[in-house]
Amino acid sequence: MAVSHQLCLGAASLLFAGGAVSGQDHEAPVAEMAARLEAMKRELDEQRRLLQQLTAQVARQAEQLQALQPPWQPGQQPAGQPVLAERRGAGGQPQPVGQAPAGDSRPPEVAPLFEQPGVLTAKGHAVLEPSLQFGYSSSNRVALVGYTIIPALLIGLVDVREIKRNTLTAALTGRYGLDSRTEAEIKLPYVYRSDTTLSRELFTGTAVDRVFGTSGRGVGDVEVALRRQLNDGGPDQAYYVGGLRLKTRTGRDPFEVVTDCTQRCVGSNASGTGLPLDLPTGSGFYAVQPSLTWLFPSDPAVFFGSISYLHNVKRKNVSRRVLNGEMEALGTVAPGGVLGINFGMGLALNEKASLSLGYDHSSIARTRQNGAPVPASVRTQLGTLVTGFSYRFNARRSISVAVGAGLTRDTPDVSLSVRMPITF
Repeated sequence: MAVSHQLCLGAASLLFAGGAVSGQDHEAPVAEMAARLEAMKRELDEQRRLLQQLTAQVARQAEQLQALQPPWQPGQQPAGQPVLAERRGAGGQPQPVGQAPAGDSRPPEVAPLFEQPGVLTAKGHAVLEPSLQFGYSSSNRVALVGYTIIPALLIGLVDVREIKRNTLTAALTGRYGLDSRTEAEIKLPYVYRSDTTLSRELFTGTAVDRVFGTSGRGVGDVEVALRRQLNDGGPDQAYYVGGLRLKTRTGRDPFEVVTDCTQRCVGSNASGTGLPLDLPTGSGFYAVQPSLTWLFPSDPAVFFGSISYLHNVKRKNVSRRVLNGEMEALGTVAPGGVLGINFGMGLALNEKASLSLGYDHSSIARTRQNGAPVPASVRTQLGTLVTGFSYRFNARRSISVAVGAGLTRDTPDVSLSVRMPITF
């Protein structure tokens, strides 16, 4: 309309100008003035037509923009979407600050490194997780049986042993979300173990190494667990998850396998290697393990850790088999408890891949027999440095790989685990 008004003003000014000219020059032909007015009318009509086209185009663009806008009003929270506050940074530019919960208060997902997962299964959903874990360890032992005449001279037996252990555990774990904060878990393991002992008895007239190999395979100890998220958590707020795990005795009992002893394995009448002819696949004791896991998101990283205590239930009237078929009575056996602590950091590389790095430490107390500590048992410290990688194929399937390196002498030298959880 402003353009049309300007065109009208221009036409009027030209008319007045034309009148002035006519007033000054009465000899100007009237036909020339009529032609000029007709040309200006045609130009005005063309301008009006262009203005109508522009108005229609603007109306169409406004309709398209309205279709692209979200269905909520400014200041309202869309369902399932974060609402960002606005603040003014350097230069007066608006910057997003804070993030409202999107309706899912579960902890963020990271590449799993330890046995206690932090992310709980959603309510009504199930997770089936096949896994494979391999561990290798080696140790050397030197036993001196005799007496010394002088510090440089030993009279007796020097027994040198090198032990190599390989353990392969295939497991099928199932988890189900009881509600938005609680999940139940059951784990069914299958264990294959092989030990090789290389020994040489020095000062016995022989320089030949003796190799003693044994193995064992079968179902391991079935485990059941219950976990519950204790708080809501959120950005710059930690999530806490409490857990309780029960380990059964479904695996082959270590007291059921035959031990290489012709009489007794301890005491002055001991004979034989004292090693089992078959390896057990279970611990032989019921165990209960409470735990507390925490996760602290700090974009783009997530810090996590847990503390746990494994209590082994003691057994009474324990006996083990020896080589000649007899049973050696051990009485009451109570394995030491295990205090565990771990911590780490997970980093999201993109929307599908994440990388984690952590440390796991376990302190194992001494084993007691008939109320007294076993002479050969000492407190053991296990330290493992673990790194893991996780990749999510889609919303249902992902794969996680973790590699651990032993930092203490009693820890397995290397461990490798592969997990592939599938969500239903």
